[in-house]
Amino acid sequence: MAFVTLKPGTLLAPVPAAMISCAAEDCAPNIITLAWVGTVCSEPPMCSISVRKERYSYDIIRRSGEFVINLTPASLIRAADFCGMYTGAKVDKFKETGLTKAEAQAVACPLIAECPLALECKVISVLPQGTHDLFLADVVAVDVDESIVDEHGKLRMDKAGLAAFAHGEYFELGRKIGKIGMAYAEHKKGKKA
Repeated sequence: MAFVTLKPGTLLAPVPAAMISCAAEDCAPNIITLAWVGTVCSEPPMCSISVRKERYSYDIIRRSGEFVINLTPASLIRAADFCGMYTGAKVDKFKETGLTKAEAQAVACPLIAECPLALECKVISVLPQGTHDLFLADVVAVDVDESIVDEHGKLRMDKAGLAAFAHGEYFELGRKIGKIGMAYAEHKKGKKA
């Protein structure tokens, strides 16, 4: 394999095309679409989002100290794109996209009812990082559509139909190709990784 070296950049892919819902007392609930969303820690469960200071949602999240990471199914990628391209200062994104607000369990901002999985988050720290600030948050509740939980209570992410973002393009996640620990188990049986 031959490589070409590019200038340093944020070419980590794929990443979620997540719709982040937020709200504050003095403004209507809003949605901002972000790809810079990540897992930080398992115990306690923590996530992060990176937001530019000039974005309308930045101030809402900073003041309220909470947000919801709504994982976007491929069927909603146009709505997610819309929410990333328009400002909530001028547009009611719930109204314009037809997305439905649903009550969260542990935060005051709404979930997006059409998203199969939502992580309710409370901000614990805001870390300035140059063009973006990193909102570090505790995950205080996880809301899952019952259609992606099987009869044994197992989460079936393969049924969620999630979308991903990679270098300016959206993709629908495909088929399951394995599970964590598969190479370890096979290696223990004498198979090569």
